Amino acid sequence: MQNELVKRVAWMGLVAGIEALASIAAFRAASFVWRRVYGEEPPQ
Repeated sequence: MQNELVKRVAWMGLVAGIEALASIAAFRAASFVWRRVYGEEPPQ
């Protein structure tokens, strides 16, 4: 039982980390496209 709990927590941590990195990458990509299309900083 303890081993399964550790595996679940590790899995959830891995997924959360990858989601965070994907979110940062998506934000940067969107900002890059916005600057290229409109020639200005994206709205905050």
